Amino acid sequence: MTDPTLALLSESAPVSAPALLGATIAGKGVTLLITEVEAYFGPTDPGSHGHRGPTPRNRHLFGPPGTLYAYRSYGIHTCVNVVSGPAGTSSGSLLRGARVVDGIETARGRRGPSVSDVALARGPGNLGGALGAVLGEDDGTGLLDGSGPYVLTLAPGLEARLASVGPARVIEELLSETVPGPTGTGPVPRISRGPRTGVGGIAGGASFPWRFWLTGDPTVSTYRRHKGAFD
Repeated sequence: MTDPTLALLSESAPVSAPALLGATIAGKGVTLLITEVEAYFGPTDPGSHGHRGPTPRNRHLFGPPGTLYAYRSYGIHTCVNVVSGPAGTSSGSLLRGARVVDGIETARGRRGPSVSDVALARGPGNLGGALGAVLGEDDGTGLLDGSGPYVLTLAPGLEARLASVGPARVIEELLSETVPGPTGTGPVPRISRGPRTGVGGIAGGASFPWRFWLTGDPTVSTYRRHKGAFD
């Protein structure tokens, strides 16, 4: 287990989530580069699975940082989360979008032969499918120490930056970085942020801008505001 990564994931998900962009999650023959995440923080977040406390289904969300928390969406899809923050706080980042950087044929075999490369892991259910994640088997496994089926690795150079200046400074820097915008425009943020997809009530509004994504990346899912969300 690498200390800088653990230090990052010891922060709550709304703080640490942007640093997961550009990280890879690898296992079961596939490597994904993460392009979109959503943070959830149970103690103050009515949109979190852990907001009302632990249950048999969500217990791994209350685990130590670096734990994989999985859940079933619409009774079909397995969605993958990276637990962060102190154990017991129900803090985690949902992996919403990714680019397949290794094992593309394995991912396509899981998702279907007609699925385009950019759509293989676009959307949390599709991402879990491309990884071959299995609820009940992978839920609660470690992502940092090689003890589970998947390994999370931060973007190149990020561990050194974390070791040098700490998570708070690194996150501040990441959110201030820019990239060239479309032709004829100025620079745009490298990391965009906004309300979360499909979350109702105030938790789906502007008060919780905890969806983060790599600006302009084609593997980022389409934002859909919940009809019951409000600011």
